[in-house]
Amino acid sequence: MTKEDYIAYCASIPGTIVENPFSTTDALVARRADNRKWFALMMDVAGRTLVNLKCLPMDAEALRNHFEGIIPAYHMNKQHWISVYLQSDVPDDMLRKLTEASRDLTAPKPKSRTK
Repeated sequence: MTKEDYIAYCASIPGTIVENPFSTTDALVARRADNRKWFALMMDVAGRTLVNLKCLPMDAEALRNHFEGIIPAYHMNKQHWISVYLQSDVPDDMLRKLTEASRDLTAPKPKSRTK
């Protein structure tokens, strides 16, 4: 998937805002409109485009072992985030599933009812 395709994909997800919150870089963030939490951070590192995605810790290790294009998260918590290189051995449908899972993991928590 190209960088442009990934941006368009994120922008097509209902309730998603894609923006550049940094004035000094071209990194883009996809965030939930309901709670403003990031679920994808796309940036260029050493001439390659990668996207940081939230991931369950038990899944992160398995994904890193299975795909060369998935590494510990760049500049993020490496237990809960992964970096996925675009145009790598990670199939586009897997990248979309990982993005959806990241979005789900950043959903608002249900409010507890107090008596």
